[in-house]
Amino acid sequence: MNSKKALLLPKYQKKFDGIGENIKLARKRRKLTAEQVAERAGIHRATLHRVEKGDPAVAIGIYFNVLKVLNLEKDFYSIAGNDELGRKLQDLDLL
Repeated sequence: MNSKKALLLPKYQKKFDGIGENIKLARKRRKLTAEQVAERAGIHRATLHRVEKGDPAVAIGIYFNVLKVLNLEKDFYSIAGNDELGRKLQDLDLL
């Protein structure tokens, strides 16, 4: 199996680590086992482990499925929702 490793600067990997930890804590707060979440998300237990470790090489769709199982899909919808830089650039173009 040839898996590619996503290369990130350490400060960005820390952000992924935090996301993974948040997902793991959300699962535990709901008293769900890793096996239950993996099965409901349609993924292998090892893939859930990678999500909970903040692996950036895991497909974004898998992160979404896990969040959906935890009833946190609204968090997913807020990704890139506040595009402050884009709005400023757009406003400059309007001048």
